Amino acid sequence: MSIEKAKAYLRQFGAEDRVIEFPVSSATVELAAEAAHCEPARIAKTLSFRTNDGVILIVAAGDTKIDNPKYKARFGCKARMLAFEEVETEIGHAVGGVCPFGVNGGVTVYLDESLRRFETVFPACGSSNSAIEVTIPELEKFSGFKAWVDICKGWREA
Repeated sequence: MSIEKAKAYLRQFGAEDRVIEFPVSSATVELAAEAAHCEPARIAKTLSFRTNDGVILIVAAGDTKIDNPKYKARFGCKARMLAFEEVETEIGHAVGGVCPFGVNGGVTVYLDESLRRFETVFPACGSSNSAIEVTIPELEKFSGFKAWVDICKGWREA
């Protein structure tokens, strides 16, 4: 199960016991915010894309949308999300539980600037009813991210 993969990965940081398993679905930003009792913006959604160089994950605040011109300027191609049926095979986690923890080899993780305005955020942990509350420095460490990017819109106005 994907949550077990995420927990096993987080074990190296001593954080596997911090994974929260909700009795309800947290598969969408709105459901996750309700389950975690926080504002939707603090849900760190993980989006999967195919670029010319391979598969990437963008972890962004829950109140954002991808800004296509910024994405193209940063990655040199149009923003193409993975198809539903590709996600689990390519990333290692199914839709609803995609997270930057314990992903398949070759998947590059980027963190969007929209997350920096929060002290803590809630990314999923491999299942449609899990999350972990992490600080931004913990998210950097646990995700093994490559770089911070500024490719989302809607949050600066919020």
